Amino acid sequence: MRAARLIRLVLLLQSRPSMTGAELARELEVSERTVTRDVAALSEAGVPVYADRGRSGGYRLVGGYRTRLTGLGRTEAEALFLSGVPAALRGMGLADAASAARLKVSAALLPELRDASHTAAQRFHLDAPGWWLEPEAPDLLPAIADAVWDDLRITARYRRRDTEVERELEPYGLVLKAGVWYLAARVEGGDFRVYRVDRFTAVSPTAADEGRHDRHGRFERLAGFDLPAFWEERAAQFVRSLLREKVVLRLTEEGARRLPYVTDRTAGQEAVAAAEGAKAAEGAEGPDGQGRITVTLPVESLDVAYDQLLALGPEAEVLAPPELRRRFAAAAARGAELYQ
Repeated sequence: MRAARLIRLVLLLQSRPSMTGAELARELEVSERTVTRDVAALSEAGVPVYADRGRSGGYRLVGGYRTRLTGLGRTEAEALFLSGVPAALRGMGLADAASAARLKVSAALLPELRDASHTAAQRFHLDAPGWWLEPEAPDLLPAIADAVWDDLRITARYRRRDTEVERELEPYGLVLKAGVWYLAARVEGGDFRVYRVDRFTAVSPTAADEGRHDRHGRFERLAGFDLPAFWEERAAQFVRSLLREKVVLRLTEEGARRLPYVTDRTAGQEAVAAAEGAKAAEGAEGPDGQGRITVTLPVESLDVAYDQLLALGPEAEVLAPPELRRRFAAAAARGAELYQ
């Protein structure tokens, strides 16, 4: 642990002209007294660390000293590609590896390029969790992330409604969606499924089985598996599975334009496109003779549809189902009374 910290300290000083004890303590997450002891240890080992005294003083390397400890390890290199998502790195237990990788890259750059990471970070930032959600990494996320990195088969207990089930899984990849972690895994039998990581209650490496695994319990990944493509397909299927009800609307031109922005975007766009095609086939004025179109829209529920479609106001008329039309008629009547 201390050896890794000493290396990080040298790399920090190599990537910057000088740093104060407080700055080093903050970067290394230790006390300033620990920094002083570490600097003394480096000096005794022959690393030319020089301390400038005074209020504007700090630590620096003397004589253009360069360490050769800049080669990236595999974990550091993989973590570097995720360094734009710091919360995700912390959740998976890779923050230290990513920090070491960034330092090694900085140390290897020419002096005039060493501020590149800082300037980029000040211009671009990815904030993955959704609004009004407190980001919280599930307790078992680091263990699952380790299995994903090392292609290790796991035995997992998973909370499903009011029961728990146990599965042997081949964990292929992790996805962070709106602050929620999901695991894409292949179950015994060959099917791929998606699991919410916060619903796992226990995870452990599956014991090696000579008939299926190597001695480390690893599995062989399918060469054609593409995590982004898999997630895009499953996410689309999930959204469609939620849209169990249908409503029929008559929309003005403005209502048709705004529909995808108040409901599920894909469902709204497809409904409008189908209605526009029917309108074109029947003539410029459309089926109602006033230029409006009639769309059939899949929705999650009638309550959700009511909340969403109220945003369209007079640009949308609900035709069916009857109970939803009655709710909108009552809402319109109450609104008319308020504005008389």
